Formats: sequence, C-alpha cells, structure tokens
Amino acid sequence: MRSIAVLLLALSVAACSRAHAKTSPQTPALDVPLLPEHDVEPTETDAPEPVPLPQEPARNTPPRLRPAPPREPPRAEPPRTEPPKPESPPTPADVKPEETPRPAAPLQTMPTTAEGDAERAIRSTLQRASTDLSRVDYRVLNSDARNQYDTAKRIIRQAEDNIRSRNLVFAKTLADKASQLAAQLAAR
Repeated sequence: MRSIAVLLLALSVAACSRAHAKTSPQTPALDVPLLPEHDVEPTETDAPEPVPLPQEPARNTPPRLRPAPPREPPRAEPPRTEPPKPESPPTPADVKPEETPRPAAPLQTMPTTAEGDAERAIRSTLQRASTDLSRVDYRVLNSDARNQYDTAKRIIRQAEDNIRSRNLVFAKTLADKASQLAAQLAAR
C-alpha cells in the first residue's frame, strides 16, 4: 500500500515540475493588418468677430436748476385794523359723512344660488365626521391615533371657520379630509 502511495506521489511531483504550457504547433498565426495612415486635414476656422455692445439709451436728465437768488427780507407791513370775519358753522349739506372702508368681498367661485346647497352638503359631511369621532374612545387610542383624532377635530373647526367666511371650496376640502380621518378612526 505504501509503495502505491509513494508511486503516486512521485508521479504527481514529476507532473508539477514543468512550468511551461503545452502549445500545439498546428495553430496558424493570425496576420493582423497594419492600421492605415490617417490623413487628417487641419480645419481652419476663423474666430468669429466680436459683436459690439449695444449703445446705451440716451438718458433724459433734467437740467440743473440754479439756486434762487437770495430773497430780500419781507418788509414789515402795518398791522391790519380790520377785525377777522367770524366763521359761520357749516351747513348739514356741506358736511360729508366719513366713509369707512369696507373689507374686500371674498372671491366667489360658485354662483350664489348654489352656495346654499354646497353649505348644506359641507355641514352634512362635518356632522358625519363629528358623529364618527364621538364613537371613538380617546382613552384607548395609541399616540398616533390620538394625533389623528386631534387633527380631525382641528380640521372640523377650520372647516366651520371657512364656512363662516364664505370660503366654501376650501371648507368642502377640509370637511372631506376630516370625514376620512374620522371614518378611519371609527373603524378601529
């Protein structure tokens, strides 16, 4: 058994002693063609002429005013002996009532006939959101749900403020958001 192991070891050492790879002489050498010469013609580009700057427009400066010649001190006039005329009280027709500026009217994006219907729909949505929130037990909510609950309450108040200021488009958007938050919280 030992002799077989020694024989195999001797063969493997003899096989590893060669450091050269075997090459077959039958593979033909590849002829690589030479690169053709490149005839590159230089391009003669002239730099474009610089464009002159546009003229500055003429300025109309007012002519310098000369200082006014010094005035002579006013001559003392003799005091008038006429008594001043008493002023008569103004008549009611001459007095104009002071106009107080009215605040600017809000921009209306819907016809006034549709405002009543829109306001009823918004108030219905807000009522539904308030009902959904009233069914939620605030004490058992985690911190994220409490944050959503408070946000829904705040959005409801903002929507009501916008209804009072007649900004019905924004109030409808707020009411829809509050309704969605309240429905999500009520479903928990």
